[in-house]
Amino acid sequence: MSSTAISASRNCLTFNTWRTSQQLKPKAVIRNFRILNLDQKQLAHQRPKSSRETGELICGQLTRSYQSFKAMDSPPDVFLGQVDRFRGVTVDGKNQNVDTAQFQTKLQKSLEFWRSNKNRAIWFHVYKEQADWVPILAANGFDFHHACTGVVAMYRWLPTDEESNLPNYAHTLLGVGGLVINDQDEILVVSDRFAMIPNSWKLPGGYVEPRENLVDAAIREVEEETGIKTEFRSVVCLRHAHGGNFGCSDIYVVIGLKPNNLDFKRCEREIAKLQWMPVQEYLQHPQVHETNRHFVRTYLDYQKRGLVLTCRSDVHQVLKKEYRLYYVDQQEQQQTKE
Repeated sequence: MSSTAISASRNCLTFNTWRTSQQLKPKAVIRNFRILNLDQKQLAHQRPKSSRETGELICGQLTRSYQSFKAMDSPPDVFLGQVDRFRGVTVDGKNQNVDTAQFQTKLQKSLEFWRSNKNRAIWFHVYKEQADWVPILAANGFDFHHACTGVVAMYRWLPTDEESNLPNYAHTLLGVGGLVINDQDEILVVSDRFAMIPNSWKLPGGYVEPRENLVDAAIREVEEETGIKTEFRSVVCLRHAHGGNFGCSDIYVVIGLKPNNLDFKRCEREIAKLQWMPVQEYLQHPQVHETNRHFVRTYLDYQKRGLVLTCRSDVHQVLKKEYRLYYVDQQEQQQTKE
């Protein structure tokens, strides 16, 4: 199964512009149930020229963010940092030239400067080779916020006249399942090698990779586990639960897919067995969980009523950030948009 991807639902923004009629004119729509992306030159033109000014360090990589950062003017005896629109300061350990013996002194001078400058949250991204900074930061009031392979983020809230409102780190895992039905009314099903219920049948799927779209993740997982290449038809359903891996919540999204080939190749590392199973047999099979039956019944109901939960690609007019918009549509309307 693919690596874990985490969705930060608490930090999400609601784009009210999606609700305007002008914004709902699709720049990229589903045609023949395939996702058509925006022209890449158009996307490149709409993106900011400097990702350094709109980036955020996540797990050691500079990544597009909802908030802007810029280099902070500071004295030479203060840590180099990026300041954000909330007057927070982020210090990236890779950009600092200081040994452990000097770290305590420089930290004290930096804290004094940031207080006088009325900065608020102070963030340190500390890498494995700088692990001896961690106890010093902890002794100076810094706490752990999150950690990824090779790097830990520590923070301190400086204001004494206002309570910290820093968000929790990402707390929800995001997974997908591919619901693939062929022209013979057979559904593609797998039995995991390490299933909680041995010999049970389920949909192929797994975790979404970082910065991977839902539909792309479902197509990738189905091909990795079964060798079946597919194309998008409709989002079907989602399941939201708590108390999952690593103590996180869990969102599982079922994606309806059309197969482009029928001969499968089993992923021996993860899959014990797989097959094309008649849909009616799947709906009555004792080794199929009722929730998985519900997914199939829902998808069949969509088809009966001519509905799809489709999506399109676009770029937010203010943030200049690519996104996918999912919405209900009629199959007939999708075909006329071609």
